[in-house]
Amino acid sequence: MPTSFLTKDGYIKLQKELDDLRSGKRKEVADRLREAMEGGDLIENAEYESAKNEQAFVEGRIQELKMILANAHIIGDADTENNGFVQVGSTIYLREDGEKRSDKYIIVGAAEANPRNGMISNESPIGKAVLGHKAGDDIEIEAPDGNLKFRITTVK
Repeated sequence: MPTSFLTKDGYIKLQKELDDLRSGKRKEVADRLREAMEGGDLIENAEYESAKNEQAFVEGRIQELKMILANAHIIGDADTENNGFVQVGSTIYLREDGEKRSDKYIIVGAAEANPRNGMISNESPIGKAVLGHKAGDDIEIEAPDGNLKFRITTVK
C-alpha cells in the first residue's frame, strides 16, 4: 500500500476511530449477532443479515484503518519548510480566474481529504495540479465542464 500522508490531528482521529471500532463497535455487533442467532430461523432473519453486513463493514474498516496507519507519514512543520513550493502539508490560497478573493486549502493525503473543510487530497485533480508550483503560478485543471484556471496566491 502506498504511503498515507496525514496531519498529526488526522492520524489521531483515525487512531481514535480504530480504537472505537475495536473496543466498542465490534462487541456491539457481536452482541447483535448473538441475539439474532438466538431468535431462531437464520434464513429469514433480517436482523441476523443486517448484523452480518454490519460486522463485515466494521471488520473491513478496521483492516483499512490498520493499513492506513501502518503506512502513515505524519506531515509536520519540517515537511512544510518548502522554499515556497506546494507540497503535501502546504497551506495554499487559490484564486479562480476572474475572481477577486482567494480560497484557503490544505494539501493532505487521500485518507484525510475533506474538500468541504478545505482539505484537498494530493491525489485530487486540484492537488495534482498545484504540487511543485509556487505563489504567483497559474494552473489549469481539466474538469468535465471544461478547464478551470487558478492562480496560486500564497503558499505556506
